[in-house]
Amino acid sequence: MRLQDEADIPAQINIVPMIDVIFAILTFFIMSTLFLTRQEGLPVNLPQAATSQKSQIPTKITVTVDAEGEVSVNKVPTSIDALTEKVRTLVGANPESVVIINADKTVEHGEIVEVMDKVRQVKGAKLAIATQSPK
Repeated sequence: MRLQDEADIPAQINIVPMIDVIFAILTFFIMSTLFLTRQEGLPVNLPQAATSQKSQIPTKITVTVDAEGEVSVNKVPTSIDALTEKVRTLVGANPESVVIINADKTVEHGEIVEVMDKVRQVKGAKLAIATQSPK
C-alpha cells in the first residue's frame, strides 16, 4: 500500500536554485554596466601657473577638390604642386594634425590619388576623407 500513497504525491520543481542563479546573473550585469559608464570628475578650482599651455588639439586642415578639379587648402586656392608645402607649413610641429580631403563625387579617381600622395609626403599629417551619411 505504500506504493500507491507515493504515486498520489504530485511532482514538484524546486525553483529556489533557479532564482538564485537569475539574481547572480542580474547582479553581474548591473555591476558590469556600472564600470562601462564614464566617470566624471568633481568640480574643482584648478591652480594657475604662468607657464601653463593649452592641451594639443589636433589641427584640422581641409583640402577641397571641387567638381572642376580646383584644389584649395582651408578655402585658399592653390595648385597641386604647391599642396605639399602648404600642408607642411600648416602642420608645423604638431604631429597630431589631421588633413581632411573634401572631394566632389564627380572628380576623377586619379586626381584624388594625386592629392592624397601630396598630403602623405608631409611627415606627421594624418589623412582623412570626408563623406556624407546617406539620407
